[in-house]
Amino acid sequence: MARAVTQRRKTFNTALAWAVGLVIFFPILWTILTSFKTEGDAIAYPPKFLFFDWTLENYSIVQDRSDYMRYLWNSVIIAGGSTLLGIIVAVPAAWSMAFVPSKRTKDILMWMLSTKMLPAVGVLYPIYLMFIKLGLLDTRTGLVIVLMLINLPIIVWMLYTYFKEIPGEILEAARMDGATLREEILYILTPMAIPGIASTVLLNVILAWNEAFWTLNLTAAKAGPLTAFIASYSSPEGLFYAKLSAASTMAIAPILILGWFSQKQLVRGLTFGAVK
Repeated sequence: MARAVTQRRKTFNTALAWAVGLVIFFPILWTILTSFKTEGDAIAYPPKFLFFDWTLENYSIVQDRSDYMRYLWNSVIIAGGSTLLGIIVAVPAAWSMAFVPSKRTKDILMWMLSTKMLPAVGVLYPIYLMFIKLGLLDTRTGLVIVLMLINLPIIVWMLYTYFKEIPGEILEAARMDGATLREEILYILTPMAIPGIASTVLLNVILAWNEAFWTLNLTAAKAGPLTAFIASYSSPEGLFYAKLSAASTMAIAPILILGWFSQKQLVRGLTFGAVK
């Protein structure tokens, strides 16, 4: 009897998980399907799900109208650069808070996290003026710095959580063997926290890749990433849903592929230290 109840509960949980997954994935699936429709089919009512005239015309028009590879390269540099810079800054900070805590460590962590609650539009004007003065407007360097700073609290928090799961005695033993602070971080701490660091890197890349507010407000033509590429298909004449969907599919495809192939590493990192 107990086994039957357990089996039914397992079946229910599996079905529920699939249902939630399909609900979450449906908007992406609908965007991909719409990208293969004509503009007439894209706005048809009732909506056409599978039975419509499939076409690649939207992708051809998008590619001819816009330099997709330039936007893609900008996204790669901005997401990769902000992630690398964030990890370089966050690893020593998280190490200090995890292994050399002060009375204010928790307060600092909470303050850092509270900055994520600040509406971005509230600091847009001063940052915009600073970028003009420093010559960083519409540059990839400026976006790398901004995205690194806005994601830094999350990076530090995640690394701090992973580092707290590493026994401090291991680092003490390394110090007794003559390891310097640099060697302790690079050769002892970092290899042990690789799953956590990897998941932090993947999450930060996703956040930076999908960031739209700052990329649309601090770029124009030169440094625009794929979020600007998508926004370019919204015009005063209206929305061209099929072409917009094609542009969106081309923009999200690289990050979807990355997430698909790295999902095991991401899950492993997010659960690092959860089971003793």
